[in-house]
Amino acid sequence: MDRLTGEETSYKVSPADLTDLHVIRYEPDRDLMPLVLSNTQYSIEKGQETIQEYDFPNIQQQIVSRFLLGKPLITLNGIPTMVNRHERNYVVILKDVKAKIMQEPLQTLTRVAVSAELDSYSEVCDALSTVEIALGFLAKTGGDPSMQMCRYLEEVLRMGNQTPTHLLKTLSMFSLKHCTGLWQLLRSLKSEGLLKLKRDPFADISKEYKQALGENERSLLTGFFSKNSTSSFLLEMHEFIILELHKPNATETFKPKWSLKDTMVAYLERKDLDVPLDVEDLFPEEICLSHYVEAWKLCVSFKQERTQRI
Repeated sequence: MDRLTGEETSYKVSPADLTDLHVIRYEPDRDLMPLVLSNTQYSIEKGQETIQEYDFPNIQQQIVSRFLLGKPLITLNGIPTMVNRHERNYVVILKDVKAKIMQEPLQTLTRVAVSAELDSYSEVCDALSTVEIALGFLAKTGGDPSMQMCRYLEEVLRMGNQTPTHLLKTLSMFSLKHCTGLWQLLRSLKSEGLLKLKRDPFADISKEYKQALGENERSLLTGFFSKNSTSSFLLEMHEFIILELHKPNATETFKPKWSLKDTMVAYLERKDLDVPLDVEDLFPEEICLSHYVEAWKLCVSFKQERTQRI
């Protein structure tokens, strides 16, 4: 920091004395991407692809002034072993939470209300980050299923001052018995937000699950989703992508040639969930796991268009 600013302003803090003011907090998608994009110039030459030019000196200056200026050096003595939130195994975390706190599914109207309340990508990221912090603690300690999520954040985790007021208001609709369903919804909303920003929400998923849909597959899926209300099934489809298909050896466990319907029916049964009758009876057998990601994208697009028409 001193080298970048030209001033001797650094000071040291031990882990025992660490407070929220000392640490750097950011979300890559919410905080860094807009900064980078605002310092990017695009040029197009005839017959060539778009050329992107980045103003790296200005990007560095803004990162320093926004995130690093005034932050101390944290000494290593006594620092505990920590796991990055993005590297957590949510298969295990969700299982542990469900073992300690009886969970209930979110009602359709509640899901719609949350989607309306969190009407920007950054707000979805904030909400998801907050819920994931809570899940990490609940997986270890459990909690009262009927306790409001906002009360848990304020009274147990002491996060009231760090959480925006409007977010606490949104979370007041939920109790701890809804926390896994809320996480599932927010993760899906984040991916949908990335799609709107023309970005790939599944960059780490094997290309074998991203094969393009043919006209027949598109027609079959459109026909299915035009006649059935399947918002909860779409959430389960998305969860399967981020919990199962992102694994390095996923293609060995879930063969791309397998039926999407049969795979999802088995997944829901493993979770002790009822398989929707319309899915079991009407979901097109022709759709394979090789089309999984594109099938989800098509269905989300169809759902959004239908919502806009209402």
